Amino acid sequence: MKQDISASTQEISLKRVYSNDLESVSDVVAIEAPLEIRLKSKKEIIGKAISVTMRTPGDDVLLAKGFLFTEGILTNHIDILACEITDENVVEVTIREEANPTLGKAERNFYTTSSCGVCGKSSIDAIKVKSRFSLEPALPKIDKSALFNLQSKVLELQSAFTQTGGIHAAALFTSSGELITLREDVGRHNATDKLIGECWGKGLLPLLDNILFLSGRASFELIQKATMAGIAVIVSVGAPSSLAIELAEERGHTLVGFLKENRFNIYCGHERIE
Repeated sequence: MKQDISASTQEISLKRVYSNDLESVSDVVAIEAPLEIRLKSKKEIIGKAISVTMRTPGDDVLLAKGFLFTEGILTNHIDILACEITDENVVEVTIREEANPTLGKAERNFYTTSSCGVCGKSSIDAIKVKSRFSLEPALPKIDKSALFNLQSKVLELQSAFTQTGGIHAAALFTSSGELITLREDVGRHNATDKLIGECWGKGLLPLLDNILFLSGRASFELIQKATMAGIAVIVSVGAPSSLAIELAEERGHTLVGFLKENRFNIYCGHERIE
């Protein structure tokens, strides 16, 4: 089922230049807008803004939940009593009074761009967040042929990318290559937070027997989010960074990059790929 892109794209007018011609045309672009995430208990607002992130509108509640979990601010989804869009670009998360949000480990300078998931961090020590899930050293077992088909399955459903060519996708697959869910955003880390927020809110974590597919490159913050969700196998169509490889190896992930229809690179954790 294709995603509803009415809130995530915008039609614009532009001039298209050819070698010997110029014409006025209309096109569709991905919307980028700020989202403020607020955290409060029934009695008080804990923080005016836990984060302001640049994102593509849509699935904002899932994005807020995923952000709070992958940043280590909340660990149990039942601590959330309500998660509401109170304004066009504001999500307010109400938590139980007994909940103990860990704000110190995820301090931000209150702004994150769509291209960077860690550039709002206030210290180097705050970049690494500990997961409460342990990965099985040799599980799940993935047949290499299942990986070759992942990108085509995503492209069939990636509506906003088809329209704009400027948006990322994060998708969750079974170990046999069946698509479970897909989320899109201009920010790679936001798309992943939306996906993990959906699964966390349903109490499905850890995702030990699943594959995380990334439509772009694999960077450090995306490996960290997979670690938090207990996802052992990470597959990207682009290149991983050196720090992404280092973290994936340290945490016991299988990291695949440069996925094509007939080849891919395994950077670590090759024992899971059959």
